[in-house]
Amino acid sequence: MASAASSLPIPLWRVHELGRRTSHQLPSENRLGLSLPSRSAPSRVALSAPRSSPFPVGSEPPDSDDSFPVPFSQISPRQSPLLLDPDGDSVVCANGANFRSPWRGPGLGLDYPTEELKMVFFEEPIWVSPKYSIEFDAARKIKRLDSLREERRKYNSLRRRQIKAETEVWERAVQEYKQLEKVMLEKKLAPSLPYVQSLFLGWFEPLRDAIERDQRLQKTKRQKAAYAEHIGLLPADKMAVIVMHKMMGLLMVVGQEEGRVRVVQAAVQIGEAIEQEFKIQAYLAKSKRPGRRNIGNDRNAILEKHEEILGKRMLKLLQMKKLIEVKKLLKNELEIESWGRDGQAKLGCRLIELLLESAFVQVGSDRLEDTIPVVQPAFRHMLKHIPNEDGKSVSRYGVIECDPLVRKGLNNTARHMIIPYLPMLIPPKSWKGYDLGGHLFLPSYAMRTHGAKEQQDAIRSVPRKQLKKVFEALDTLGRTKWRINKRILDVVEILWSQGGGIAGLVNRKDIQLSDRPDSEDLNEIKKWRWNTKKAKKANSEMHSLRCDIELKLSVACKLSSEEGFYYPHNLDFRGRAYPMHSHLNHLNSDLCRGILEFAEGKPLGKSGLHWLKIHLANIYGGGVEKLSYDRRLNFIENHLTDIFNSAEDPICGKRWWITAEDPFQCLAACIDLRDALKSPLPHTTVSHLPIHQVIT
Repeated sequence: MASAASSLPIPLWRVHELGRRTSHQLPSENRLGLSLPSRSAPSRVALSAPRSSPFPVGSEPPDSDDSFPVPFSQISPRQSPLLLDPDGDSVVCANGANFRSPWRGPGLGLDYPTEELKMVFFEEPIWVSPKYSIEFDAARKIKRLDSLREERRKYNSLRRRQIKAETEVWERAVQEYKQLEKVMLEKKLAPSLPYVQSLFLGWFEPLRDAIERDQRLQKTKRQKAAYAEHIGLLPADKMAVIVMHKMMGLLMVVGQEEGRVRVVQAAVQIGEAIEQEFKIQAYLAKSKRPGRRNIGNDRNAILEKHEEILGKRMLKLLQMKKLIEVKKLLKNELEIESWGRDGQAKLGCRLIELLLESAFVQVGSDRLEDTIPVVQPAFRHMLKHIPNEDGKSVSRYGVIECDPLVRKGLNNTARHMIIPYLPMLIPPKSWKGYDLGGHLFLPSYAMRTHGAKEQQDAIRSVPRKQLKKVFEALDTLGRTKWRINKRILDVVEILWSQGGGIAGLVNRKDIQLSDRPDSEDLNEIKKWRWNTKKAKKANSEMHSLRCDIELKLSVACKLSSEEGFYYPHNLDFRGRAYPMHSHLNHLNSDLCRGILEFAEGKPLGKSGLHWLKIHLANIYGGGVEKLSYDRRLNFIENHLTDIFNSAEDPICGKRWWITAEDPFQCLAACIDLRDALKSPLPHTTVSHLPIHQVIT
């Protein structure tokens, strides 16, 4: 503290006050010596008089009438500069006025004789005292606590949003359709909606009424159907929304043939979705705290229905005198067992049957108003025959086929579909078991078994200690924070709105089918049929790809305003880890990899620019990735003009990035490289670019 204090300027009032003390009155622990250089003093020394006191808080001079000098705040600007008269006892102002000093301390003369060296002692300033250090540490701790509170508040806000996204997605859809239905009845006009939503609005009311009738029938019927236990667990309007969206979602999956989906696949997925929604609502109703308002209008009904089923089961066990099972049931309270594939399939089949009876499309919407509209079923059930490998027997399976009018505008409005399993806004739950981890409320499983009970039993029987490393690896992948690269997303949306067909995007127009030739030549007719079949197949594949791109862009647009999001991961039967969200993830196509980037960036560092250029060469492909490192660097150096042009004008420029094998990843790397080279310190440029593979 001595060195710090001795370098500070000496307040004049402190010098004057110390002059009154004798040497034995000075505190021994806080005395500091300041050597004044030996020199000839000028006749007058000029001082400035600022408007306010320059001293730190708590170190102002004492208020005394006989102290010198007077506080600076009492001296007007007109009285400055002040002049000290070394030969007298007064302070002379520039205007000639005098301030009398009652005392000039001995040994503190301002004439500084050349033959002697004067020592001035002063106390340690208050602003460098230990008390100030303690106050500074306390302020720093308070600031840190405030930062932690802000982070906690932000996390709680994101958690509430995540819970709503997982638990209220179907409820919001039901309310939306009810509101649209109300508007349509009031105005007696069909609202202007996207194609897929207009279809759903037309199917919603008849399907809901059909489900309600079946629910009432199963309550009063003596011989109940196999699905009667489950069809009344959710309200009819919510079941109708789930059935419509799930069926249309299955028809848009890439790989489905010409608007068809297997009956078993559709039934199981619809039944599973209803089971998941019922479990979520039952859990929320069970965990509802006293005094809070109901989370939903149907929660109490759900809870009462489940308690009724539980009571019947307990009564049956008591009659059979199986007390151990009764104790287990009471211990688990409302823990709901899985319905199993049989229960899901039976309920799903019945709901699909009701959808086939309720959903219709209007044929010839461009007809005259006075003509009667022709309607036809939107879905049909049919059998498909596949010959076995031996060529003798034939296998048959049922499929649900949608009408061409249903698929007509689906690829342009697929982004209006409901996607429950979106990336999470907060880190996923740590994995603790086969079905303990991942999403907060949506059912999550550590391994994808696709309903195989043997695989489920096998992984459940493995000790948790043995799976510890596997769960830790899944948690590490799930805690990686991602975000949307908005610059790449803007480019994708512009190209897609212009019709696609570029940079790996599928063309938004179908292939035109040629007319039947007038010739009777069998070879020409055969060739025409073959070309027509190929064109129809290509159009069907492009339809699925368009729906897939629409879903990817829909998810990207929803997440573009978020600071970051997370992907819960699980394993397949081979032990490979995949994100649970299937549409937009970092293991998907070039489009997804280009749109996604790390939320937490890192500086390039000393060698980062070198490896960024090599990464760009690898992404460009075309044989460049197989060259040596030096030749890859030379390739990038030779195309710096194209790289800068691609980064600054990707749409209307030379479009060099489109010639790459992975165009959108190449464009993202071009933008990063441009930013680094334009920076005065390239090694400090922060990069968010994920490197998926480095080819050596």
